Amino acid sequence: MERVRNYEPLQDDSASTATYIPRDVGGRAPTRSGTVKQVQLKAGNFVVDQPVSKHVLLHATETQGEEFTHMRYTACTSEPGEFNGSYTLRQKQFKRYTKVALVITMYNEPDILFAKSMFAVMRNIAYLCSDQCTYSWGPDGWKNFVVVIVSDGRSKINPKVLTLLGVMGCYADGLAKSMVNGKDVKSHIFEYTTQVAIDKELYPRNDAKSPTTPMQVIFVLKEKNAKKINSHRWFFNAICDVLQPEVTFLLDVGTVPSKNSFYSLYRAFERAPNVGGACGEIKAELGSGWKNLINPLVATQNFEYKMSNILDKPLESVFGYISVLPGAFSAYRYKALQGAPLDTYFRGEEMHGGADIFAANMYLAEDRILCFELVTKSGDKWLLRYVKDASAETDVPDRLAELISQRRRWLNGSFFASIHAVWNWQKIFRSGHSTGRKYALLLEFFYNAINLLFTWFSLANFYLAFYFLFDVSDDRVDGGPFGGASDGIFQALRLLYAFAIVAIFISSMGNRPQGSKLLYHSLVGLFTTVMILMLYVGIKAVVNGIQYAVHDIDETHTTFTKYFFKTPAFRDLVVSLCSTYGLYVFASLAHFDAWHMLTCCVQYLMLLPVYVNIFQIYAFTNLHDVSWGTKGDNAPDLGAVVTKVDASGKHVVEVTMPLTEDDLDDAYEVFARQLTKQREEINNKEKSTINAATQQEDGFRQFRTRVVLMWIVSNALLVVIFTNDYLKGKWFSNAPGAVSPYLTFLFWSVAVLSFVRFTASMAYLYGHYQLKIGERKGGRGNGIDPEMGEVH
Repeated sequence: MERVRNYEPLQDDSASTATYIPRDVGGRAPTRSGTVKQVQLKAGNFVVDQPVSKHVLLHATETQGEEFTHMRYTACTSEPGEFNGSYTLRQKQFKRYTKVALVITMYNEPDILFAKSMFAVMRNIAYLCSDQCTYSWGPDGWKNFVVVIVSDGRSKINPKVLTLLGVMGCYADGLAKSMVNGKDVKSHIFEYTTQVAIDKELYPRNDAKSPTTPMQVIFVLKEKNAKKINSHRWFFNAICDVLQPEVTFLLDVGTVPSKNSFYSLYRAFERAPNVGGACGEIKAELGSGWKNLINPLVATQNFEYKMSNILDKPLESVFGYISVLPGAFSAYRYKALQGAPLDTYFRGEEMHGGADIFAANMYLAEDRILCFELVTKSGDKWLLRYVKDASAETDVPDRLAELISQRRRWLNGSFFASIHAVWNWQKIFRSGHSTGRKYALLLEFFYNAINLLFTWFSLANFYLAFYFLFDVSDDRVDGGPFGGASDGIFQALRLLYAFAIVAIFISSMGNRPQGSKLLYHSLVGLFTTVMILMLYVGIKAVVNGIQYAVHDIDETHTTFTKYFFKTPAFRDLVVSLCSTYGLYVFASLAHFDAWHMLTCCVQYLMLLPVYVNIFQIYAFTNLHDVSWGTKGDNAPDLGAVVTKVDASGKHVVEVTMPLTEDDLDDAYEVFARQLTKQREEINNKEKSTINAATQQEDGFRQFRTRVVLMWIVSNALLVVIFTNDYLKGKWFSNAPGAVSPYLTFLFWSVAVLSFVRFTASMAYLYGHYQLKIGERKGGRGNGIDPEMGEVH
C-alpha cells in the first residue's frame, strides 16, 4: 500500500532550518526540502495555515483572501460529537450562512470516479450562482455551499485521489501528524476554497477559457477505517454541528448529478417547509452512445432503475413516505434529522457484527431506518419527496459476481428494514401529521406489507407461474405449444428447474460468487432458456386464445366481451400481461421516458428469473454475513506534535512545511507530474484484491438456518398444494382448461397492485407539471400539489 508522505531527518535536526527528505507516496518525490517553523497552538490545537502554490491560482477569478491563498490543516484529536466544543471551521470564522452542506464519502475508489463526481459538483455550484438558474443564488452564492469529503481510513484512500486533491489545493503532503500532545489524532481536516476543476480525463480545468466558481472544500481524512456510517457521523455530528446548514446533500463517489440537480433538490425544500428529505432519479451510467447496454446486466439494472423512478418513487412521494432515499444521491433538512432520526441511524455503527442478527441485517439498509424515523418523528410532520427533475448517473455492477454480492446486502437489508417499518406501523400516531395524512401513510404501510408478503413467496410464485403456464397451454392448444413433444419438454424443464434451485442453494452456502463463476453463469443460461420458453408459451396461448375467440364468436354469435369474461384462462392471462407490460409502456410514455422499453425490456425479461431465484436464494442463505468489508489499518506513523514553551512563554510546536515560493511550486509540480502519469494510465484496468472472509458467530448461522428453513418450507408447501394432482382433483376443478384459483389470485393481485402504482404515478405527474407551469408564470402554482404535499 502506498503511504501518505512523512518526513525523516537527513542530517542535522538541531538547526532552525533542518533539511528533510520526504517518503515517497505514489511516485511523488519533491526536489526541494521543507522548512522547520514554530507554530503557535490555537486553543491547544494543532492548526496550520499553509500557503498554496501560485499555480493553483494561475487562472482563478478570486485571488485575494486567506481562503484562496492558504490551505488550513487541523489535527483533530476529538470524537465527532465533541468536535464543535474544541474546534472551529473557516465558514464560522467568516460568519457565513450555509444553505447546503454536501458530503461525499470515500473508501478506496479510483481517481477517475472521484474526478467525475467532483467536476459535476462544481458544475452544479456554478449553475446555482449563474443567471441561467431560475432562482439564482447570485455571484457570491458559492459562499452558502460547502463540500465535505470524508475518506474512510488514511491507509485505505487511493493515493491517486490525494494527487487530485493536491492539484486542487485541498491537500498537502507532510502536514498530517499522528499524535498531538500525547493524544491520538482521529481525523486530519484540510480546508480550502478551490477554483480548480479536474474533468474525467484528469485534465485540470482552471484555464482562462473555463473560469470556475469557487468551491469551499473540507477534506476529512479519517485516521482509522470505521465504515461509511462512521463517515456520516463525522459529517453530521462534527462538521454540520459547526456549520448548521439548512439542507444536507449526500453523494457517493462515482455518482454524477446533472448540472441543475442540486438546484432542483434544494427547491423542493424551499417550496414546502415540511419536506424533511428528498431524492432524485438515479440512472445507470450507459456510456457514450449507450454502449454499456451491450452488457445485459447493465441493461436489466437500467430498466429496473427506470421503472422504479416512473412507478414506485412517485407512488411513495404522493403518500409522503419514501421507504428509502438512496445514499448515492439524496438530501435531508438538517433540522429534521436532529434527535431520534440521527440517534437511531447511528445505532447501525455498532450493529454490524453485533449480537442482534436481526438488527444487524436491518441496519445493512440503515438509510431505510432513517427514512422511517424521520416520517414518524414524535410531534413533527416531516414528509419525504421524489424530485423528478433532479437526476444523477451512477456506475452499476457489470459482472455477475459483483451484482450478486451487491444484491445480497440490498435484499437482506431492505427485507428486514421493511419488516421493522411494517411491524412498527403504530409509530405513525406519535407524529404530528394531520389525521388524513396518517391514514394515507397507514394505507402505504398496508401496501408495503402486501409487497413484503409477495417477496417472501416470490420463489414459489414464480415456479407456479411457470408450472401453470405450461399446464394451461397444454390443455388449451391441440398437441400443446410444442406439438407432440410438449409433455416431454415440460417434464424435462421441471427437472432442470428443480436441479437449478438445488444447485443455487448448495453453491450459496459458504461459497463466494467470485469463486463459482462458471456455475452461476451456467445457471443464468438455464433460467434464461426457461424464461424464453415461458414467453413463447404465453404469447402462443394469447394468440391461440384470440383465434379461439374469433372462431367461437362466429359460431355462437356472441360478443368478444362475453367470451372474454367466460373464458378464465384467456381472461386472466391477458389481464396479467396488460397490467404488467402494458403498464410499463403507458407509464413510460406518460413520463416522456420510454427508450428503455426498446433498449432494455427484452434483457430484463430474460433475466427476471435470475433476480427472483439466484439473487434471492444467495441473499437468504447468507443472512449470517453482515460484514461491510471493514479492514484493519496499518498506516505508517506520521510523527507526533509536542508542545514547547518559547522564550516569550507561548506554547508552540515545530513543524516542517514549505514556506518559500519555490517550495510551494515544487510541491505542486509533484502533484501535477503524478496527475499526468495517472492520465496516461486512464485506460488501464486495475485488478481488485480479494479480501479473506471473516468468521461469523454460530448464533448468526443458526438464525440464517432457521429463516431459510422457514422460507423453504412455506414456499414448498405452497407449490405442493397447488401442483399435487390428488389435491387439485379434491379441492379444485381438474377439468381440461381449468385455471387454478391461486393462479387467478396471482394474476388479479398483480393487476390491482399495478393499478395502484399507475394511479399514484399519474397523480404525481399531474402535480409535477402543475408545479412547473406555476413556476414559469412566476408563481408557485395553484391547487393540490401531490409532489410537495401542500395546498397552494
